[in-house]
Amino acid sequence: ALETLKMFEKKDSRVKSAAATNLSFLYYLENELAQATNYADLAVNSDRYNPAALTNKGNTVFANGDYEKAAEFYKEALRNDSSCTEALYNLGLTYKKLNRIDEALDCFLKLHAILRNSAQVLHQIASIYEIMEDPSQAIEWLLQLISIVPTDPHVLSKLGKLYDNEGDKSQAFHYYYESYRYFPSNIEVIEWLGAYYID
Repeated sequence: ALETLKMFEKKDSRVKSAAATNLSFLYYLENELAQATNYADLAVNSDRYNPAALTNKGNTVFANGDYEKAAEFYKEALRNDSSCTEALYNLGLTYKKLNRIDEALDCFLKLHAILRNSAQVLHQIASIYEIMEDPSQAIEWLLQLISIVPTDPHVLSKLGKLYDNEGDKSQAFHYYYESYRYFPSNIEVIEWLGAYYID
């Protein structure tokens, strides 16, 4: 893939930008941040209005820990294409990292309106409500999530934990037991079930 894309580097600016965007993403996946950054820069310089290039540039900056700058690239990508879901998702993650929880929630709720059945988006919304210490909302979003991924042991155990914290032992048992059924090696779940049976 890298070799093929490198053949397009000498073409006109839009083709070059598209090839450089893909090269940047491939290097990013391989965790070669220096190369990913170089190609992200080339992609943005070739076409400043390419939302995917700006998102990739944001990703490389995010990976280097400069979250404020990453947010700027994601916002610019969204100004160029308001339907760029990758930029909106990553902006939400960036705000979460910066502890700007309300803005992060706003991003993920907008995304939920676009991608109704995205498990990742539902998980992020539930996670944010948990950070905001609103367990009933977190539970509600996790219940939506397991309607899409009913066999995810992590989500099931998270539901068990939230119900347990709320004092609802029977619901907690139900979700912990379901989690155990799909992934019987989680020590935390086994310990909870053991303690429940002792009680």
